[in-house]
Amino acid sequence: MVHYTVFVKTGDWLHAGTTNYISIQLQGPEDESNEKCLDKTFHSGFHVGSERTFDIRVEEDLGELILLKIHSETFWKVDNQWFCDKIVITTPKGDEILFPCYRWVSSKEKVFLRPAKALLVFQDTNKVAIRQRRRQLENRQAAFWWRVYAEGIPHIINYESSMSLPAELQFSFTKEVEFLYTAAKQLAILKLTGYANSRASWRSLEDMKVIFCGVKNTTLEYVQKHWAKDDFFGYQFLNGLNPMMIQRCLELPKKFLVTEEMVKGLLGESTLEAEITKGNIFLCDYKMLDGLTGNAVNDRQQYLTAPLVLLHLNHHGKMLPIAIQLRQTPGDGNPIFLPTDHKNDWLLAKIFVRAAEFSVQEVDFHLLRTHLLAEVFTVAMLRHLPSIHPLFKLLFPHIRYTLQINIMARKQLISEDGVFSLHTGIGGDPLGKLLRRATASLTYSSLCLPENISERGLDDVPNFYYRDDGIKLWDIICKYVTGVLQYYYKSDEEVQKDTELQSWIKEIFINGFLERERTGIPDSFQTVKDLLKFVTMVIFTASAQHAAVNNGQFDFGGWMPNYPTALRKPPPKKKGQTKWEDIMESLPDMGTTVNGMATLNLLSTKSTDHYPLGYFPEELFDEDVPCDHIKHFQKQLKKLSDEIEERNKTLKLPYTYLNPKNVDNSVAI
Repeated sequence: MVHYTVFVKTGDWLHAGTTNYISIQLQGPEDESNEKCLDKTFHSGFHVGSERTFDIRVEEDLGELILLKIHSETFWKVDNQWFCDKIVITTPKGDEILFPCYRWVSSKEKVFLRPAKALLVFQDTNKVAIRQRRRQLENRQAAFWWRVYAEGIPHIINYESSMSLPAELQFSFTKEVEFLYTAAKQLAILKLTGYANSRASWRSLEDMKVIFCGVKNTTLEYVQKHWAKDDFFGYQFLNGLNPMMIQRCLELPKKFLVTEEMVKGLLGESTLEAEITKGNIFLCDYKMLDGLTGNAVNDRQQYLTAPLVLLHLNHHGKMLPIAIQLRQTPGDGNPIFLPTDHKNDWLLAKIFVRAAEFSVQEVDFHLLRTHLLAEVFTVAMLRHLPSIHPLFKLLFPHIRYTLQINIMARKQLISEDGVFSLHTGIGGDPLGKLLRRATASLTYSSLCLPENISERGLDDVPNFYYRDDGIKLWDIICKYVTGVLQYYYKSDEEVQKDTELQSWIKEIFINGFLERERTGIPDSFQTVKDLLKFVTMVIFTASAQHAAVNNGQFDFGGWMPNYPTALRKPPPKKKGQTKWEDIMESLPDMGTTVNGMATLNLLSTKSTDHYPLGYFPEELFDEDVPCDHIKHFQKQLKKLSDEIEERNKTLKLPYTYLNPKNVDNSVAI
């Protein structure tokens, strides 16, 4: 007779404890123990956060444990689900074997756990282990499958309701309550103020400030004061919500007929040609919006434009706009606006650019390139990587809450009766068209920050904090990914023969990038190097990139004139005719403003159930090497956080969005 010691940790989630009877069974390579009920004493039970130890006697040593079976039996016919964090078995030889669980256990199923030691598919040779590995993937593939949401965009999870997801993929109770409370609070405030359904125009910019009563936000206050200034307008292309549009201009587009005479005096003693040669001229082209007709908001037509913006990097290191054209095709009725024009003309032109920025930022760089791609990575992972696979363990923290937040977004934001359809100029039909265009423009290099920065010619642009912090984060993530995965993949041949890994990337290529080879996305991995780059991109996209384009939405967009969700008048066709009343009449009405502001506030609010980058509450690895790399990863993130905070002390407007403290592990909001 030999003894096994069983340590059981119940999760500290609300309602994680159970009154059910919990039984376990140990499986070795050739034999298994009898099923053992751990506790038949009702009053003891498995309480929230409890840690309990039990002794199991077995006739003979079972050898290397390869499987742990958990069975839950109801007490008085009431299935009280149990959230088990982990079980640790101490063998008769004194070895401690960790079995990660981190899921809900009900009486309707038997749960099979594998040890924490990660194994690639060709390393898992025991017939029982092989059978369980296959069974887990078969069950997952039956539960999670792809659905076409709309032609020409990445495919999505089959679940229509977030409440139908397995419990461990849903929001925690804390996060759900806070999210719903924040949303309800915003709605209640809007109704009390009487602005929520108002179609009236704002009488003045000063009147808008009434909706910020009690709001304390230093960045928002800075935006209110500086939104109309050219230097802040230019600054936002580098460090605002969307640092992804600006690129160095090597020659003027033929559709943008800016002349030397137009910009004379705006470039100091230099000329436009000379500044282009020096690399000081930059371009933002919103061609993706060309030809789209704006949505109707409150039964009133809204207007979209596809601007071109020319900017100059002056000798003070400031990025200043020097020319704006609001439509793609030059000619009469499409003037080029200049800083030397009447101030109303120039301000309205910048407002139209900022409205275009809202459309492209929210649909392309936020929704598509972080939310939808993260969903693709998640679904493919669930379908093809078993929990014992090292890549599953590596990526698991970076899929938390992603499926639920995306399902909720489709229901509440971009559906026919969602916020975007009711309160934005890009909602409804134009959103779908823009999303298809954005998907068609996706490239692998644009998702890899170092390559993207170089392709846009931005390596040496000063005061570009998104680039500076982002590339440091990319490098830290890359070193972490490299350290962990090279421990498991010793050669290119091992990558090539990992059939589960190859199925994962194949499904991403098919369902995320729609089998378009021109994107540069691989449909298979041939080398360890290829794998490391792709996984770095996946984690960076779900964490840092999402933080960069999401977390400042209320900071920069709460002050509506800086980030209009809709514009009610068409762009001016002539200069010198814009009155202040035209600007106020173009801006969104009161109801559109406050509903948009409330949405941006909700999407920017961090919950207390916040998992910053590098914080991994689940113990999924137990080998020394990956655990050491996790610790080093955390130290490097802490070091970068300290560096960013020290740098920010010298800035009038601190850039905080890529401080690791403020970056979630996953797309969770």
